[in-house]
Amino acid sequence: MLTSKQRAKLKGLASREDTILQVGKGGIGPALVEQVDSALTARELIKLRALETAPVLPREAAQELAEKTGSQVVQVIGTKFVLYRRNPKKPVIELD
Repeated sequence: MLTSKQRAKLKGLASREDTILQVGKGGIGPALVEQVDSALTARELIKLRALETAPVLPREAAQELAEKTGSQVVQVIGTKFVLYRRNPKKPVIELD
């Protein structure tokens, strides 16, 4: 579980990141879960977007993807959301 200090640091880092994946009209399928899992392994912190055509709301998409990938929801703003999962083998982000 993230502390408020860690969450604030991650929010700051995420503000400079580009959206790399989108939840579209197909919703959250196995291919998207696999892509999110791979991205989290490589980057630890990713920003996603739920399109207006998505069958789920951004907060619901964030929660579902977090559960399926073992990550944590850092932030949900509008249609964008941020997920974080520490890579224990090769950490990219240092959280104090």
